Amino acid sequence: MGCVKDHDVVRSFCYWKTDLYFQEEDDSLISKIGIKHMYVRFFDIDWNPYSKEALPVATINNVWFNENTPEITPSIFITNDVVLNTNKKQLDTLAIRIAKRVQEVGQKIIERKAERIASGIVYPKDYYKQKDYKSLNYDSIRLLELAKLKVDFKEILIDCDWTEKSRKNYFYLLEKVKNQFPDAKIAATIRLWQYKYATKAGTPPVDKGLLMCYNISKPDDLQTKNSIGTSNELQQYITHSDYKLKLDVALPLYSWAVVFRGNQFKGILSDYGNILNDTIKLKKVSDGKYLLQDDILVGQTYLRNGDEIRIEKISDAELEKMISIIKSKIAIDNQTKITFFSFDKKYIKDYGIQNISKYYESF
Repeated sequence: MGCVKDHDVVRSFCYWKTDLYFQEEDDSLISKIGIKHMYVRFFDIDWNPYSKEALPVATINNVWFNENTPEITPSIFITNDVVLNTNKKQLDTLAIRIAKRVQEVGQKIIERKAERIASGIVYPKDYYKQKDYKSLNYDSIRLLELAKLKVDFKEILIDCDWTEKSRKNYFYLLEKVKNQFPDAKIAATIRLWQYKYATKAGTPPVDKGLLMCYNISKPDDLQTKNSIGTSNELQQYITHSDYKLKLDVALPLYSWAVVFRGNQFKGILSDYGNILNDTIKLKKVSDGKYLLQDDILVGQTYLRNGDEIRIEKISDAELEKMISIIKSKIAIDNQTKITFFSFDKKYIKDYGIQNISKYYESF
């Protein structure tokens, strides 16, 4: 008899842009893949060296879903500088600022939702063809709908690559953030080194962790094969199964081009599709490595003849191997969120809806 799986994981994605305005095509991808949850980057916290304080920056402008709204977990990225440079009093203030900013973005979300519902009531499909169509007052219906909604997040994710040095301050901040959200679970991202060396890195005082299984090595090293990750590297980190927090899992679903000039790292291009198809200007040297045969402009980046380009993408087979490694050490159940970074039509089309569904099913 075959083994019967007793769980279906929560299908999740990370959304990491400064504007979220979903069109019909995005909605259709959400329902075809069966996405039930999204980590949405609400804002970052960075250290301001002039005012010597930690401040929210790069707040998301718009959050506009249509019909298929998945559950949202607000995600806040905090630089390590923030936790290294702040004292306890400043961290107390920062926790309050975080809660206030989450509330503000949450308010925008429910206002957009009320607008969408009101539009559907006031202007039903083909309303202009209906003889007995009676115009309703949009504003009063919008306000009525808004009164029914409230900002209510079940979980807040704090994302920070803390170090041994910043750990004490960071864990203190997490406790203060937890106090600000009494009705929500607090989650923290766990980098692979923090998982492997948990005794050294410490376990954050949160309800659960999100294990980040990508960006395993440095892209600026010429010797690196694939900085997004390989199953061999992942295996070197996921060496035990006794991490103290319940874990959700994040995997990579993106690709990029890493550029070197004369062995010097020149940067990363995410929009490299067009040059890849140009076999005259781009000469394949080995698997995933190319040499530029001309000076070209890619977006805002000027590339020169002779630049070496390394295309990084995780293959189907590699992803399946990574999933096996994770499953061998980490408990997965029907509450586990399996999330892919990141929600972008380009990457989803590249990997394919069927393949993505298959990855979720592999858990």
